[in-house]
Amino acid sequence: MTPRDCYGHESPGDRWFGQEAGPVVRPYAVTKGRTHAAVSFGLIDVVVATGERPSSEYFRPGPEHRRILSACYRPVPLVDLTSEIDLPLGVVRVLLGDLAHEGLVRVVSAQRQQLPDQRLLRMVLDGLQSL
Repeated sequence: MTPRDCYGHESPGDRWFGQEAGPVVRPYAVTKGRTHAAVSFGLIDVVVATGERPSSEYFRPGPEHRRILSACYRPVPLVDLTSEIDLPLGVVRVLLGDLAHEGLVRVVSAQRQQLPDQRLLRMVLDGLQSL
């Protein structure tokens, strides 16, 4: 039975815990209120841990930073990384910005790769529509 106040309502502290999940931490608490990363990351950008030490002696990676580092010991697209560690995309982008700034991860942008020609895509689309 859950503790209740004098009006029969659940006590406020119980809302922050789940039986299976444990304590809930809001995303803004994980990012310390930040909503944007210093660097922009695309969904298909590839992230890999460098294995280096932080460039700043004052940077102490939090548990979420460590989860990201352990998940990208091999190159992994940002969208897959986000799925693996089960954090919102915005939170992962902010935390990746921290890690990239410290030199702990390298992000290879997929935007630098040559995109397909628009004419070729139009021909493929026209061919599919004619089927």
